[in-house]
Amino acid sequence: MSPQQQTTDQSRAVSRQLGVGRFHRVRRFERLLRRRARTDIWFPHVPLFLIVGCLGLLQIRHALGIGFIDHVTAADILTMSKSALTAVVNGAPSATAGVFLVVMAFGLLTRSRLSWVIAVMAAAVSAMLIWLVWPGAPADKSGLLIYNAFALLMLLAAGGAFTRSSLTSASLFAIASIVMLVAYAVLGSYLLGPEFKPPIADLVTALYYAVVTMTTIGYGDIVPTTPEARMFAISVMILGITVFATSVSALLVPMINRRMERLLGAKEKDVARSNHYVIVGDSSLARNTYKELAARDQQVTFVLPDGTKAGGEDRDVVLGDGSDLDVLRRADAQDAKAVLALSDDDSENAFVVMAAKELSDSLKTVAVVNDGRNMARVKRVHPDVIIAPQVLGGELLAMALSGETVDSDMLMQQIMQVSG
Repeated sequence: MSPQQQTTDQSRAVSRQLGVGRFHRVRRFERLLRRRARTDIWFPHVPLFLIVGCLGLLQIRHALGIGFIDHVTAADILTMSKSALTAVVNGAPSATAGVFLVVMAFGLLTRSRLSWVIAVMAAAVSAMLIWLVWPGAPADKSGLLIYNAFALLMLLAAGGAFTRSSLTSASLFAIASIVMLVAYAVLGSYLLGPEFKPPIADLVTALYYAVVTMTTIGYGDIVPTTPEARMFAISVMILGITVFATSVSALLVPMINRRMERLLGAKEKDVARSNHYVIVGDSSLARNTYKELAARDQQVTFVLPDGTKAGGEDRDVVLGDGSDLDVLRRADAQDAKAVLALSDDDSENAFVVMAAKELSDSLKTVAVVNDGRNMARVKRVHPDVIIAPQVLGGELLAMALSGETVDSDMLMQQIMQVSG
């Protein structure tokens, strides 16, 4: 029998012995498969990057098709005539959706929540454009619509994996938004040029008017004279304020979040660890054990699922599941004096011990048992030391009430039961 099969069988046995339901056993098996495939490195962000990026390229290709290939000659492109720009405007909605899909696809690689939200919105807009705007019968567009729906469903299904505040993604979003706004303002100003006083006759003047209007400076040297031109100027001003405010917010929020995480939570430290203790869990026993070990100048590394629970920047914390081999390796558990499974969940503690034994047979392990009914079951994973403070408390209370004498040897034997 292979080591992988032995690990799988052992995981199922421990789940059954600890009374974990079928749902939890399935989740444990799924996590084992994920560890073997190292999905934490590439799933789901890499597949979604490819799916969303391809959808964006298809949108941009369509925009080029209706904006340039079918209507614009090489001479038009070189001279940037108004007929060429009009053709470009015809493909602007598809191009805008495509650009945001491609840009946010790169943001998905950072597991950014902002990139996920923008990608979902852009995919929904893309589906509407394909159905309502693109030329052709519905049957001719069915394949692309199915692919668009597939991309949107994949994004929605994987939403829980995108929780990070990424400054890179925020920068990409801000740059893409500003570029799209500038393009809209310049092209609109140039196409409506005769409706301004003095008329806008070249792209340089259109760029000047677009920037002045977007920033709401308004020197008054170029004035819209028709209702259409005035409505366009109003749209540029409103979009300018909105885009710049949104872009600044998108950039500031990740910076503030990072600062708050440093102040309120824990941050993994790049430190050399050796002959240290690894504590898995955030129970009262775990915190008190850390306090006493730190008072004795012992190096301690916490393994926690959530950094905000650790408290204090001085603590060495590794974020993740303590029963995950990769997480234990990041905590350098193979070089530790012992791994202490001190969470409030006995099943979690048992799986931590199993993972530590799989990492190194010589690694010392300590497991806490909170429910006396699980004592025999936890012993089946063979931790080196078992601590049962809840069980001991009830026994000591009964002995005190009955007037029995408690000697120190018996007390230590009850507190720490060495696995045979």
